Amino acid sequence: MDILHPTMTELYALVLHDLPYVIAAYAVIWFALAAYVATLMMRMMKIEREIQVLQDTVDTKLKKAASDKS
Repeated sequence: MDILHPTMTELYALVLHDLPYVIAAYAVIWFALAAYVATLMMRMMKIEREIQVLQDTVDTKLKKAASDKS
């Protein structure tokens, strides 16, 4: 017993025919988004390390300057 209207049956057949392409498109989009986020995270971690090195250098120079004044 076919409970769908004939137009709906045709529409579902069309959609199911293109479903692999839709799934592939979504997979590519999600992969690209994940790669972009991973790249941003790696850049952010690198910048945080550079900031820490700069902060350590400034702290060391300030301590040295303070000890030289004493």
